[in-house]
Amino acid sequence: MTQKRSLVFFLIAAVSFVFFLDGCSQRSPYATSHTSKARHKATMRSYRVRGRTYRPTYVSVGDTMRGISSWYGPNFHGKYTSNGEIYNMHRMTAAHKTWPMDTIVKVENLSNGRSVVVRINDRGPFVRGRVIDCSYAAGKKLGLDRTGIAKVKLTVLGFSGKVFKPHAAERSHTKAAPVPKSTPLPRVRLSDFGVQVGAFRNYAGAVKYKRHYAPMAGDRLRVLIRRFDEDGAPLYRVWVMGFGSEEEAMDFIRDHGIAGGFLVRN
Repeated sequence: MTQKRSLVFFLIAAVSFVFFLDGCSQRSPYATSHTSKARHKATMRSYRVRGRTYRPTYVSVGDTMRGISSWYGPNFHGKYTSNGEIYNMHRMTAAHKTWPMDTIVKVENLSNGRSVVVRINDRGPFVRGRVIDCSYAAGKKLGLDRTGIAKVKLTVLGFSGKVFKPHAAERSHTKAAPVPKSTPLPRVRLSDFGVQVGAFRNYAGAVKYKRHYAPMAGDRLRVLIRRFDEDGAPLYRVWVMGFGSEEEAMDFIRDHGIAGGFLVRN
């Protein structure tokens, strides 16, 4: 009988501990485990998947990206993520191909207006057109459990697992103090891939090209005019900058049929 009582006590204690951990996860939706310095450095190296090379890049608070979001759950639950964590599909995390680990991102479902805040802790999704792979919990809040995928907008809110300057919708949850407008936003970048779309001796021609490509650049990319002195005369090059990898830049060239377009680095 004594052994049976001990076994029952052990089972009750184990179940209580599980509920305790679950309660902690509810209070800390991003998870308390963050990427070590060594692992962070490793995850910022170029890597190759399915014949394509991806080059991770640092981003800035306020940077945005649009594309398709998907979600991943039970098949990966309990397995290691790219930053060395154990994937928990009930945490508010996500996978991104190039953004740094522990980047805090707001994901907005453009179809239904729902939004969530997630922490990047994995790489993926490796499907053309998809920009983020949300955890089951994040995907369910966005409505992806019903649609599978959806068009989304990503906005960088912070780094190292912390929101720097939350939007009004998140401020009540994070309790972060308002940041003075004079305070510069964190901005770090490992690499900045771009595309030259034109070169002109006449500055007016460069301005015309800049205006032409501005709508294609959207919120995330930047269209710049760079002046160079060649053969004793100014040459104005028009660059579209801000791609996270060579592959993204090449896709831009192909998608927009830019004859003579080629890669540049800022």
